[in-house]
Amino acid sequence: MADLRDLGLSEYEANAYRALLSTGPATAKELSDESGVPMGRIYDVLGSIESQHLVRSQAASRPKKYVAVEPDTALDRLLDDRKRELEEKASQYEDVVDELTRDLRDPTAPEDGFWTAALGPEDSIDLLLERLDAADDRVVLVTGTPSSSFDLDDVSGRVFERLEAAVDRGVSVSVLLSADLARSLPPEVNERYASVLADNPDYEVRYGDGIDGNVTIIDGAEVCLEVSNPVQPDEAFATIDLQDPEFAADVSEAFADSWSDATALN
Repeated sequence: MADLRDLGLSEYEANAYRALLSTGPATAKELSDESGVPMGRIYDVLGSIESQHLVRSQAASRPKKYVAVEPDTALDRLLDDRKRELEEKASQYEDVVDELTRDLRDPTAPEDGFWTAALGPEDSIDLLLERLDAADDRVVLVTGTPSSSFDLDDVSGRVFERLEAAVDRGVSVSVLLSADLARSLPPEVNERYASVLADNPDYEVRYGDGIDGNVTIIDGAEVCLEVSNPVQPDEAFATIDLQDPEFAADVSEAFADSWSDATALN
């Protein structure tokens, strides 16, 4: 059940405001008796909710009396305060991220081969997107028939966003699609490609026959491989990320042959 405390008031503040709605104009002593807020705390509580513009006071009266602001107005003010706090907190977090981005170093590349894996469709695509975000120099993405585990509209859009961001930071991107996939890409992705990246020399898309599986090469030293479910081959089982320059070089060599035989996507 919703409570005034959910909007930032303390228990005493919430009780005092509710009591004022019932009593009408009241002195601090009357409000303490009605709300259960101890007399030793009532003036601090009233000062707090008055500073939040939830009550008004009549200073000319002796003793001083207080009256509650209408609930609709009070709730709007509390909501605005919470929104403002969230915006300030978000700004603080952004400043922290900017500072840490400058301060934290990229992890040292492993001297020997290192691999990790993500199981299941959602974790698999998250791993791929993470590695695309980490690219500094070049991304090579080869994709054949998309897994039935993925929503093609959703996944292709998310991948395109990461590739677009990579190009913006100076990464060259080469995408090799199977002919079937090239024909089935969502119109929104094709339109965005045509309007945003088609003329960018650092972004090129080709399609060809005989393209199978899904492989991504990051900076010529890292390979993301999609592994199919052995029981349901059209479903994704996992994505394996291998940080091994020698293996990446072998995969890049195979890609170069298919790339030279492929057709530019118009």
